[in-house]
Amino acid sequence: MKLVRYGAKGEEKPGLINQSGQLRDLSAHLKDLTGEAYSPESLARLAALDPSKLPAVPGNPRLGAPVTGISKFVAIGLNYSDHAKETGNPIPSEPIFFLKANTALSGPNDTVEKPRGSTKLDWEVEIAAIIGTRAKYVSEADALNHVAGYCVCNDVSERNFQIERLGQWTKGKSHDTFGPLGPWLVTKDEIPNVQSLSMWLDVNGQRRQTGSTSTMIFSMAKCISYVSQFMTLLPGDIVTTGTPPGVGTGMKPPQYLNVGDVVTLGIESLGEQRQEIVAA
Repeated sequence: MKLVRYGAKGEEKPGLINQSGQLRDLSAHLKDLTGEAYSPESLARLAALDPSKLPAVPGNPRLGAPVTGISKFVAIGLNYSDHAKETGNPIPSEPIFFLKANTALSGPNDTVEKPRGSTKLDWEVEIAAIIGTRAKYVSEADALNHVAGYCVCNDVSERNFQIERLGQWTKGKSHDTFGPLGPWLVTKDEIPNVQSLSMWLDVNGQRRQTGSTSTMIFSMAKCISYVSQFMTLLPGDIVTTGTPPGVGTGMKPPQYLNVGDVVTLGIESLGEQRQEIVAA
């Protein structure tokens, strides 16, 4: 299934995209796509529905992030060796992770704010997992059993705040709008091999990132298992897993986003996003 939240900000409704690409409303079956909606039991009930009997949603409504009410937004850093090299960092011997503020979460095509004082606004196409069942001390072999599905994520980053402002990475990763997610959540059963998906990102129509989840240093299963050794992951939580090479800070000379720039990105089988940069 492809599950979505659609409508104006703060007024989103749950929906699904059927096989022909038509948006169908799920409001009669659940209130919203919170963590509980992504439990195995809830997903099984939704999968049993006949999409043709759900109300069709006309037009082209705004899409919100396909999950809400999360307890945490976890991000893995430097998880592609070429990205580590381009940013001058050693290849990590174990996963590096940090937290993005939950308030960074935004819709896949919403505008992205350039914060006040920002000088090094950057992009990062990533694949994110949405947790479906509580995960604490899970093994790598069992980790994907705790996943409800996968999404495209743009881990927007302000490198000056992140690196030069005497704080942890969270400082440069958590401004409002720095976590576009979606356009939809694709349930795990539709992704036979999460480690074999192509990825791309363009800025103003020019290709900046081309990669594949096959080149991750630490697999999706490893990332989820690893994080669960340090904190409990709850249904709805987001784990986004690093970016391939081609970020602005790795270019020579570095290039960063400015007001008016347009970023488009996508991952095979998971859809595409589009964001315009605006002043905060």
